[in-house]
Amino acid sequence: MRNLPCADLQIDETWGFIGKKNKHATPIERNTGLGDAWTFFALDSETKLVPSFIVGKREAYYANMFLEELAARLVCRPQLSSDALSAYDEAVERSFGAEVDYGQVVKTFSVVNLNQDVASRYSPAECCAVTKSVKVGNPVRCRISASHVEKQNHTMRMHVRRLTRLTNAFSKKPENFKAAIALHFAYYSLCKIHLALRTTPAQAGGVEQSIWTAADLIEACGE
Repeated sequence: MRNLPCADLQIDETWGFIGKKNKHATPIERNTGLGDAWTFFALDSETKLVPSFIVGKREAYYANMFLEELAARLVCRPQLSSDALSAYDEAVERSFGAEVDYGQVVKTFSVVNLNQDVASRYSPAECCAVTKSVKVGNPVRCRISASHVEKQNHTMRMHVRRLTRLTNAFSKKPENFKAAIALHFAYYSLCKIHLALRTTPAQAGGVEQSIWTAADLIEACGE
C-alpha cells in the first residue's frame, strides 16, 4: 500500500510469543527470535484500513522501523494517536519530523496488576485514570484516542489462534508467526466486510475496487 491519504491514525502493539514465553527463554534463544513477540500496527480510524505493521520486540529499534515504514506510505499530514510507550516519542520525531499532529492516550493502571508480567496477565489491568497528552503539532484533542486500534487488537486475538490466551496454539518459528500475522491483516483488509462500513477496509481506503474472496487471497499468496 502506497500513497495513502490516511488522516487519522491510531497505533498500538499486541503481545504474543514464539516457541516459549520470555521468562523460559535463554538469552541465546531470545536472540534467535524466541520469547516475546510484539506486533506494532496502525489503523485508519475512518476506513479501518491497516496501512502498516511489523513484528519484533517492544523497544525503540522496532518502533523506529514501524513508524518509518508508516510515514513512507502516506501522502498527507496525519493526526497520530498512541499509548504512552516511551519509544514512540523519538520514533515519531525521527519518522515524521514536524509533519504530524501527535497525541498520546495515557492510562494509569492499578499497582497490583502492573506488578504482573504481561505473559501472566489473563484479564485486563484495572484502569484507574485516562488522560490525553499533546506531543507534537496541534492534534484535535477529542480525536486523540486508541479505541479503534484497541478493537483491532481484540479482532487479532479472535482471528489469529497464535494470539489467543490460555491455549497451546503458538508458533515455533518467527517466520511462521510473521506469516500468520501477515495473513490476518491481508484477509482483514481485502476480504472481510466491516459491519459499520459495509465494505472492506481496502475498498473504503481506495486501495482495491472489489472484495477479494479467500480463493483470491490464496492465489495472490501463491504468486
